[in-house]
Amino acid sequence: MISWRCCWLFSLVLTLPSSSSSSPSSSFSTAPQPNIVIIFADDLGFGDLGCYGHPTSATPNLDKLATKGLRFTDFYAASPLCSPSRAGLLTGRHGVRSGIYPGVLYPGSKGGLPLNETTIAEILKPRGYATAMVGKWHLGLGAIGTYLPIHQGFDSFLGVPYSHDQVQQHPTKR
Repeated sequence: MISWRCCWLFSLVLTLPSSSSSSPSSSFSTAPQPNIVIIFADDLGFGDLGCYGHPTSATPNLDKLATKGLRFTDFYAASPLCSPSRAGLLTGRHGVRSGIYPGVLYPGSKGGLPLNETTIAEILKPRGYATAMVGKWHLGLGAIGTYLPIHQGFDSFLGVPYSHDQVQQHPTKR
C-alpha cells in the first residue's frame, strides 16, 4: 500500500523576459542568466522524489526538471514551521529577524512578512527577471491583501494565502 502525504508547494518562478527591451541594468553582468524555479514543499523529504532515489515514487516531471537543471543535495530550512521557513527562504533571514516568529500565521493574524523586508524577487527584478509565486504563500494576508506576494516583489501570484485546513472565521448572522 502506498502512503501519501500532503505536500503544499511554494514555487517561485523567476524568468528572464524573452524580449530584449527589458535588458538588465548596465551595472550588472551581461553574461547569460539562467531561469530560476525554486520548489519549496512542506513535509517533503530528500528521498521522497524519484530523482533523489525513491524506489517507488513516480515523479517524472520533477525528475525531468532535475536532469536539466541544478540539483541541491543539502538544504537547511530556517524553521520547521511553514511561515518562518518561507520567510527565511525569501529573505535569507531567520524568522525572528524578519518578524515571522514564533510560529505560523493564521487567517486571523494581524501581520505578515513586513513590506520593508527585501525578498529574492525584489533583488532579481532589477536584473531583468519576471517573477511569480505559485502555491501556498502563508506569509500573511492583511487588509485588502497588503502582505500578498504582489506587494513583495512578485509580478503575479496564483495560490492560497494559507493552508487548505485554515479558514477565515466570519461571525454568523442570526
